[in-house]
Amino acid sequence: MRTRLLPLLIVLMAGVLLALGFPLAVSLAAAQQQRVMVDRIDDTARFAGHAQFVTERPTDSPSTDSRPVRKDERLKRLERELERYHEVYGIRSAVLYRDGVSMAAAPDGRILHNKQAERAYEQALYGKSRQAPEQVWPWQRQRLYIASPVIREGDVVAVVVTDSPTGKMRSQILRGWLIIGAGEAAAMLLAIGAALRLTGWVLRPVRTLDATTHDIATGRLKSRVPAAGGPPELRSLVRSFNEMADNVEDVLEQQRAFVADASHQLRNPLAALLLRIELLALELPDGNEEIASVRTEGKRLARVLDDLLDLALAEHAAADLQLTDIGELANERAAAWRPLAETKGVRLTCEGLAATTAWADPIALSSALDAVLDNALKFTPEGETVTVTADSNGDTSTITVTDGGPGLTEDELTRVGDRFWRSNRHQNVTGSGLGLSITRALLAAGGGSIRYAHNTPRGLRVTVTVPRTRPAEQASHGRTARA
Repeated sequence: MRTRLLPLLIVLMAGVLLALGFPLAVSLAAAQQQRVMVDRIDDTARFAGHAQFVTERPTDSPSTDSRPVRKDERLKRLERELERYHEVYGIRSAVLYRDGVSMAAAPDGRILHNKQAERAYEQALYGKSRQAPEQVWPWQRQRLYIASPVIREGDVVAVVVTDSPTGKMRSQILRGWLIIGAGEAAAMLLAIGAALRLTGWVLRPVRTLDATTHDIATGRLKSRVPAAGGPPELRSLVRSFNEMADNVEDVLEQQRAFVADASHQLRNPLAALLLRIELLALELPDGNEEIASVRTEGKRLARVLDDLLDLALAEHAAADLQLTDIGELANERAAAWRPLAETKGVRLTCEGLAATTAWADPIALSSALDAVLDNALKFTPEGETVTVTADSNGDTSTITVTDGGPGLTEDELTRVGDRFWRSNRHQNVTGSGLGLSITRALLAAGGGSIRYAHNTPRGLRVTVTVPRTRPAEQASHGRTARA
């Protein structure tokens, strides 16, 4: 769940940061360009103030009037101002008459060489409101054109135009963007750290709840979710789950107690009934089929009651886990069943039963192997083989029992081990249908399991699996008992 929730939070936070960062970057670029425009407008206004006193075009003809001389000096002064401006700032500038002829310029009067310059010139010439030029972005090599009118007695007599390079402005915009990007990256790292802490805080009770649910589903009904942090809703869910687990455990305990008590209480009346049947049989002729049938059903009912009591005890009793050599244990159980196998004409062999250790309850594992071997010998015909093998890997150890019997169909494999279930093809074989259920309960108490599969070329393969490491819950129970 964390792998799904964390990317979602990161994407949302990245979207928020981008939604804030893009307008900030655009605003920064606009502010930089506006600052440059204000400077250029001030410069053009200053040049226009000088140029408004130069109201006549310069002429090459000499004159004795002192007034044209003063105007010529003002013109020269304006030209020097424009030249110094170009030398210091590298900005082209020109003062143009209404017909586009240059009054003064630096370095030359060819400034109206593109549409942007012409548009700025025309706006100033015809007194239109000044429109801001298009935004210049760091990747664009555009120039900035600003124009101001030269006004004399209310009329526009000339226009001052500046042609500014934008390299420095674009560098400042890019530098500002880098700072914003660094801030966004730092904020994103902080957001990711906060998301990690948040998801861990939110999902910690969920992970604990999932682990406890798995424990209960696999038979460890004593497992409970410990009190932990997290949102109030999850803490409430944990309390409700623990209450539900307590109620389920109580119901199952009552069910086990009922089965055990019923089985125990029925054994005495059944024993008395079987005794009376035996006494009645003494009064009847030998070979009476009805009395033999009643005796057989009575014994079958006694086996069912015994198996029910064993099942109730197996589901209730805690496992006494010990470090066990399951290879030696499997060899002992095979040796115990070998006389019965020889009587039936079945070969019972052991393969690979070297020293293989695991954590198991020796008594419960022995009972489970007895049930599996009994089942294998029941259905294996004469002349076939039942093989017992043991193996281990890093986490578990296994005992596998294969037989050469008729095996089971796919549908039957899904039901084998259910209580009281028996294949329709094997109803004539003695049994209560509880043996493998008892085996599963015995193994589950110690963290083990049992699986069923087809054997090649025929028969059934039963695999008993036990852990090589002691289950944590069992270890904690052991420490509590010793304390």
